[in-house]
Amino acid sequence: QVQLVESGGGLVQAGGSLRLSCAASGSIFSINAMGWFRQAPGKQRELVAMVTSGGSTNYADSVKGRSTISRDNAKNTVSVQMNSLKPEDTAVYYCWLVNSRGVNYWGNGTLVTVSS
Repeated sequence: QVQLVESGGGLVQAGGSLRLSCAASGSIFSINAMGWFRQAPGKQRELVAMVTSGGSTNYADSVKGRSTISRDNAKNTVSVQMNSLKPEDTAVYYCWLVNSRGVNYWGNGTLVTVSS
């Protein structure tokens, strides 16, 4: 069983910053990529940022330039630093990973609320 434990969500004012962190444990096998998705009320879940085992990164256009993702392969952790937060960044943020067998795993989600 794989567990993804998220931390760092909360309430922040517009223009502020947050750092979300996630630690993976269990029978993960080899991780291909880790990252963060988010889902706002009434909207589909969307990619925020991801990083591969090789260090390649991908960001949603909406957060590009405001966010930085980092990963510790040895510790199976991934974090995303988000700056200049906007009310439209309000969502439940989910940690995600995909292993070498193509199996996706998700965290339970952490709420980020950005007040205007």
